[in-house]
Amino acid sequence: MAATAMASAYAAVLLTENFDDGIGTSWNRSGGSWSVITDGSGVYHQSSTGSDAKAQAGSTNWTDQSVQARIKPIAFNGTDRSAGVLARAQSMTSYYQLGLSNTGQLQLSRRVGGSPQVIAASTVNVVTGTWYTLRLEAFGTSLRGFLNGTELVSATDASLGSGRAGLFTRYASASFDDVLVEDIPSSGGPGTPTAPPSGSPTASPPPTGTCDTSARPTGFAAVNAWGQNGTTGGAGGPTIEVDTAAELLAAIATQGPLNICVRGLLTLPSTPQMHDVTSDKTIVGVGAGSGITGGGLNIGLPVDNGVTSPPADAVHNVIIRNMVFRGATDDSINIQMFSHHVWVDHSDLSQGYDGLLDIKRGSSYVTVSWNHFHDHTKNMLLGHDDGNGAQDIGRLKVTYHHNWLDNTPQRNPRARFGEPVHIYNNYFYRNTDAGVACQADAGCMVEGNYFDSVEEPITNRYAGPTGRCVARDNVYAGNEPGQPVCSGSVQEPGDYYGYSLDDPADVMAIVTAGAGVGKI
Repeated sequence: MAATAMASAYAAVLLTENFDDGIGTSWNRSGGSWSVITDGSGVYHQSSTGSDAKAQAGSTNWTDQSVQARIKPIAFNGTDRSAGVLARAQSMTSYYQLGLSNTGQLQLSRRVGGSPQVIAASTVNVVTGTWYTLRLEAFGTSLRGFLNGTELVSATDASLGSGRAGLFTRYASASFDDVLVEDIPSSGGPGTPTAPPSGSPTASPPPTGTCDTSARPTGFAAVNAWGQNGTTGGAGGPTIEVDTAAELLAAIATQGPLNICVRGLLTLPSTPQMHDVTSDKTIVGVGAGSGITGGGLNIGLPVDNGVTSPPADAVHNVIIRNMVFRGATDDSINIQMFSHHVWVDHSDLSQGYDGLLDIKRGSSYVTVSWNHFHDHTKNMLLGHDDGNGAQDIGRLKVTYHHNWLDNTPQRNPRARFGEPVHIYNNYFYRNTDAGVACQADAGCMVEGNYFDSVEEPITNRYAGPTGRCVARDNVYAGNEPGQPVCSGSVQEPGDYYGYSLDDPADVMAIVTAGAGVGKI
């Protein structure tokens, strides 16, 4: 997707770029040799190590801004060479930069003509060929630099008050992907959002609200199967409130039923990248600004390819509701290894590293409902590999309903093997690669959805082995709407559970009003 200055429902998003569709003229370049190459997906690659190279996009009138990108340093030519992101770039020689240096530092620098001047640095391990996520925030006179979701450097400087966002290499080669520019800081940072999106976390005061742990799901998470009658989470256990990362990690590791009320946006350690949740847990955010950043949640046992049927100790009966997920260093939520009866509801997920919500390796009886997924490329995966049929066939039974899939280019979801995968009454908006992709003999029932400006809304021929899909009673609207590419028959979800459909013509209004945090 070409770089786009956003003027959408989210005024806080200034620009997004994933390079999957090549590169447009909106990026101004100086030095180096820039091109889009394939590295899993499209990435912007600067191959020369013989110059000081920059690529900039956006407006020189942008003031407060947060510039984030994934960066893979490839090679360095000489000592104290670096690659990273730019903020408030007034020209090709005037900007703030945050870079990974081959001296083993994360460097925050200012350049106003001449050479960049380091104003803050932190020791880090920089390994070529490794992907990192950098985030440079410039709000007022405050500058902050993040590596993989953790703030490592900061400074105060008034030299530059506005400018474009950008990427740079200084006598180095590197690849870049998933650029995101916003006009709001990370939670706890300086500055005040001028037009915060609904559901965005606020820095202070702590969120107020209730912690409802009584709700129950519809769809597959409500089915009586595998020894579990529906999904009740922590029902029957105590209710506690946590407002630190340490308290949350201790709570999700506790054995036995427990209701966990999360207050505030908590920064989890990035090692491990995902933190294990045990069975019989309800995790609910308080208000519209509570959740986690810096790490993700793992619901499932460690990967074991030799296990081909649900083990007795498979993680089960987990509810996650009203939670914000930001800046995960791997998946935001990962459900794996025959985990079952999981409900993810009314949450806000964006700006992760890999998947926002992946379900794989034999997991089943899951409902994903009323969530807002936005501003992230690899959204939701169902079934991780074309060759994993031994664990997945007959499982991966998942319901997706009333979700808002907002500027999420692909995996909405991308499904393998599961049947039936029930996708109903969701609002798809500007999914530039594909909406629902059904492959590897998955059976997808896609009904009553609203596809808005989606060129390839439903397909069973996306990549790899084909799947089966049935598309019925969907709306295809907006700019250049596509039509479904479907064939084959699919099991009826109604054979497993009862449900009622909203009129698809009303789905856009219903979902945008009701999906996400602060709506329960």
